[in-house]
Amino acid sequence: MPTFPRARHLFGRREWEHWSAERDPDTARIMADSVAPVLDAGLAELVDMDHRVSDELWLEPTPGHTPGHVSVRLRSEGAEAVVTGDLMHCPVQVAEPQWSSHFDSDAEQARKTRQAFCERYADTDVAVLGTHFHHPTAGRIVRHGDTWRFRVSHRGDT
Repeated sequence: MPTFPRARHLFGRREWEHWSAERDPDTARIMADSVAPVLDAGLAELVDMDHRVSDELWLEPTPGHTPGHVSVRLRSEGAEAVVTGDLMHCPVQVAEPQWSSHFDSDAEQARKTRQAFCERYADTDVAVLGTHFHHPTAGRIVRHGDTWRFRVSHRGDT
């Protein structure tokens, strides 16, 4: 049974193609348990990596961890944020974008994507929400010489 039977579920088409072709038994079990019920119930829509839900919510391609990996962009009332997903697993990867996780399916692409991500968001007002970062997970990317740092946001920061 789908956990959220009234929700509209968006699956990245490229991500779906990648994982549905995977023959690993653990992946097949996860797909059967968590993805197939949503598809079988007709609740899923396959979307492109740059899909826009609205002017306030859209997907941003960040491939490398997996071929179809995306981050989620948000905009509301003049504020903007990006949710990293699996793009980075630790804030040190802001300073060292060449450091990959052994979970990255294409380490070189992941490095390039992290580099471009840091360049794009450095010294901007876009809040970065590191999905896997230890609390606090929200901050900004700031330039630090030839690289970057993750500056943590604290309660009350704008």
